[in-house]
Parts: sequence; C-alpha cells; structure tokens
Amino acid sequence: MKVRQVKSLNFVLMNIVFDVIEILKVTTVLFAVIDIIGSIPVIINLKQAAGSIDSFKASWVSLLIMLVFLFIGQSILDIIGIKVEDFAIAGSFVLFFIALEMILGIKIYRDEMPATASVVPLAFPLIAGTGTLTTLLSIRAEYNILSIIIAIFLNVIIVYFVLKYISLLEKLLGIGGIAILKKVFGIVLLALAIKLFRKYTGL
Repeated sequence: MKVRQVKSLNFVLMNIVFDVIEILKVTTVLFAVIDIIGSIPVIINLKQAAGSIDSFKASWVSLLIMLVFLFIGQSILDIIGIKVEDFAIAGSFVLFFIALEMILGIKIYRDEMPATASVVPLAFPLIAGTGTLTTLLSIRAEYNILSIIIAIFLNVIIVYFVLKYISLLEKLLGIGGIAILKKVFGIVLLALAIKLFRKYTGL
C-alpha cells in the first residue's frame, strides 16, 4: 500500500515538474516573439510622440486579443478548411523571418504606426501583433492549452511592468544590453521555427 502511494506521489510530482517546464518553455517563446525588451526604443519614441502611455490599458487589451485569438483562431481555420498543423508550418516561416530580424538587426516587416494611441499600435500590432498571433496557433499544436494561457498571463504581466517603468529599463539595460537580449531571443525563435517546420513536414 505504501509503495503504491509513493509511486502515485512520484507520478504527481513528475507531472507538476513537467507542467512547470512546459510553461517556462511557452513563456520563453512568447517573450521572444513579443520582444517587449527589444521594443523599448520603439515604445520610448511612441511615448514621446503621444505624450504618455497607458500601461494598464495596453496590457489588458493585448491580453484580450491573444486569448480571443487563441480560442477563436482555431474556428476561423476550420471555417476556411486549414488544419492547425498547416498553420504551424506557415507560422514557422513567420518565426524564421522574425528571428532573422532580431539576430541580423534587419527590418523585414514594415508596420505603419500612428503617432498616438495606447491600443493601436501599442497593444496591436506591437505587443499582440501578427507574429504573436501566428505563434499562439503554432504552439497550440505543440503544447497544452493551459500552459499557453498561463504563459500569456505571465507575459502580459511582464509587458505591464516594462511599459510602466520603460524609462528606467532603458537606462539600466543600455543600448548594448538591449541588442544582446534581442540576439539571444532571436536564436531561441530560430530554433523553434526549425523544430516546427521539421515536425510538421516530416523532415
């Protein structure tokens, strides 16, 4: 009886550890895609142009966008006859080009940004942009839905504090620190893009 209880306890602990590791993986991926640290210079420029940024509003709007797309995005794909696996392959290309931007310091995607507003372009497309939304559906085919939801909340909390203390973070990290972070998370994204492409193409 005791042996059975010990085995059950070990099984539960292994599942908890696995879930934590999975949540950390998804959180890291989303953090890399959102790239809120790398967007600090853009956010500062936006703040100067707009006069101020509502960090709370931008955070909860981006949270809403990501959660809605996480669940409704699948229905949209079903309506037009596309599988999540197909979307994951398409997403791997998007992640690949985003990673190249971060690693090589080049600009592939061109988004026009209005001079003012905390929702547009801050919440969308800067935080919950096309890359983030594509990634959500891509990793949904790879990870547990609960882990993704928790990862979204964790990232939105990070986004909120970054926006709230944007000026302080810029001084602490410096230009060199921000550049290093972008390249590190760019490599993480590149690895994920290759993994998704290989898995769903069978290569």
